[in-house]
Amino acid sequence: MTAQTIVVDPVTRIEGHLRIEAQFDGSTITQASSSGTMVRGIEIILQGRDPRDAWAFAQRICGVCTLVHGLASVRAVEDALKYTIPANAQLIRNLMIAAQFVHDHVMHFYHLHALDWVDVVSALKADPKATSALAQSISTYARSSPGYFTEVQNRVKKLVESGQLGIFANAYWGHPGYKLPPEANLMAVAHYLDALAWQREVVQLQTIFGGKNPHPNVLVGGAPSAISVHTGAGTGTTAVNEVGLQRVAAVIEQMRNFVDQVYLPDILAIGSFYKDWFKTGYGEGTGNFLTYGDFPALGSQDPKTFLIPRGAILGRDLSHIHEVDLNAEEDIQEFVSHSWYDYQGGKDVGLHPYRGETKLNYSGPPSPYKNLDTSASYSWLKSPRWKGHAMETGPLARVLMLYANGHEPTKELADKSLAQLGLPLDALFSTMGRTAARALECKILADAMPQWYDALIANIKAGDVRTFNDALWEPSSWPRHAQGVGFVEAPRGALAHWIIIDDGKISNYQAVVPTTWNAGPRDVNGTEGPYEAALKGHTLQDPKQPLEILRTIHSFDPCLACAVHVVDPDGEELIRVRVQ
Repeated sequence: MTAQTIVVDPVTRIEGHLRIEAQFDGSTITQASSSGTMVRGIEIILQGRDPRDAWAFAQRICGVCTLVHGLASVRAVEDALKYTIPANAQLIRNLMIAAQFVHDHVMHFYHLHALDWVDVVSALKADPKATSALAQSISTYARSSPGYFTEVQNRVKKLVESGQLGIFANAYWGHPGYKLPPEANLMAVAHYLDALAWQREVVQLQTIFGGKNPHPNVLVGGAPSAISVHTGAGTGTTAVNEVGLQRVAAVIEQMRNFVDQVYLPDILAIGSFYKDWFKTGYGEGTGNFLTYGDFPALGSQDPKTFLIPRGAILGRDLSHIHEVDLNAEEDIQEFVSHSWYDYQGGKDVGLHPYRGETKLNYSGPPSPYKNLDTSASYSWLKSPRWKGHAMETGPLARVLMLYANGHEPTKELADKSLAQLGLPLDALFSTMGRTAARALECKILADAMPQWYDALIANIKAGDVRTFNDALWEPSSWPRHAQGVGFVEAPRGALAHWIIIDDGKISNYQAVVPTTWNAGPRDVNGTEGPYEAALKGHTLQDPKQPLEILRTIHSFDPCLACAVHVVDPDGEELIRVRVQ
C-alpha cells in the first residue's frame, strides 16, 4: 500500500503554533515531522537593552509559562554578576515556581489533555448514582454526591441539545479509541468544571508574591514582594503581611487537597482503562532524558542540594546519571540544519548558546497545504542536543531523575501508583506514562511547598524580612564583560537563558526552552526530536480523526486554544476542530 500523509495544522489545546505531519502505511505511522510555525525573535529584541529589564521581555516568550521565563532571565543576570539573593527571596521563588507547576499540571490535564481520553458526550448515558459510587470508591472528595453529578449531566445535556457545545465543541466524540465507561466520563467532566473554579483561587499565590498573574513581577537580586511585620488592613503598605501569608498557606492547602483528592485519583482511574497506552516505548520518543535541576536548598546554589537533581539519562538506563554542565561548549549545542535560521559558520555546525545566533531565513513551505520538505528546513525551532543526543525534558524526565537518585517520596509514590495499576516501572516510558508522571510530580511538589512556607515564616519570626539584595544593583559596579546562565525546571521541562553583558548592555541572549528540546526537528545527522520519534509506530483507527496523534503530542504538554485543520495530501480539509 502506498504511504499516505496526514497533516494536523495547527495542533490545538497547546500554547503556540505547531504543525505535525505523519506518514502512515496502512494504519501505522512510519515517520513523523514536527514544525513550529511561528517565530517571535525575543532574543533579537533584547540585544542592547539593560539586563535588569530583560525579564519583562523574556516573560513574553510564552503566555502560560510566564513566571519561569522571568526567573530564568533574572537568574542568568545574577549568575553573570555573581549576585546572591536573600534566603527569603529563594524561598519565595521556590513557592512561586512550585505553585506554577501544580496550577499548570492540573490545568493541562483537565483542560488540554483529558479530552483525549474522556468522551464528553458519552457522559449523558451515565447513571449519576453509579458515578457517585465510582467517585467515592477512589477518593474522599466532597463533591461526589449523586445530586452533584446529576447537575453536571444536565448542564452537558443542555449544551448538546442546543447544538452549541462551547468548550466541548467539534472534538472526536464517539471515536472508537475512547474506552471509559459513561460513569467515568461523567466524573471526569465534573472534575473538568471543578478545576476551572479551583484554578481561579490557587493563582492568588502568584499575585500575593508577584503582584499580578499572568506575568507576575520578578526582580534581579531577589523577590519584588517586601514583607511587612504589620498586620491587618489600613497599615499604609503594599508589602506582604500576615493576612497575605495566611492566604498563601490556605492556597497551598487547596492545591494539595485537589491533587490528592481529584487529580491523582482521576489519573489512576483513567489510566486503568488505557493500559495499552502504558506499553513500554509506545509514544516514548528518544529514551534519553535531561534535567537542569531546581528548588535549591536554603542557602545553597549547589546543584547537588536541589530537590530536583541535574543530570542526563541515556537509553533508559537509570543506573547511570551523566553530569550536565550548562557552561561547557561541548555539552549543549543548537543545530539549524533543518530550521529556518542560518549560522555564520554554516547550517551544519552546532553552537553553544553563549555563541548562539538568531539569523532568520524562512524558506517555506509557500502554502499551508503544501507538505513539508524535510530534506531542507521545515521549522522555526532549532534542534538542541546534549553531547549529540536528542533529549526529552519535562515531568517524565524529572520523575525518572528523582527515582534514579533514590528520592524516597518519589520511589514510594511511583511504586505504589504503578502497583495499583499492575504495571512495572518501565510502563513510564510511554504516552500514558508521561501523563502519569506529570501527576506524580504534581503531588511531590505540592507536598514540598509547606516546608518552604514554614521556613519562610520561621525567618520572619526570627526578624529576617529581607527579600532583596541591592549590592550589585548599579551598573557602575559590574565588570565590563560578563556572561551567565539562568535555569529553571519549568512545568514543561528544562528551561535556560544564556546572557552576555558588555559595558552594561546585553550583547547576546539565547533561550533554549523545553518545547525546543521536545518538538525540534531533525538535526544534521537526521536524528529525530522527541515528538517525531514518539509518534512512530502509532496505529490510527481512523486517519480522518487522528486522536492517537493528539494523545501523544499533548502528553508532552506543548502549551493554545484555536482551530485545527486536518487535510489530506491534496489539501482538502477533512475536519476542523475548534476549542473555545
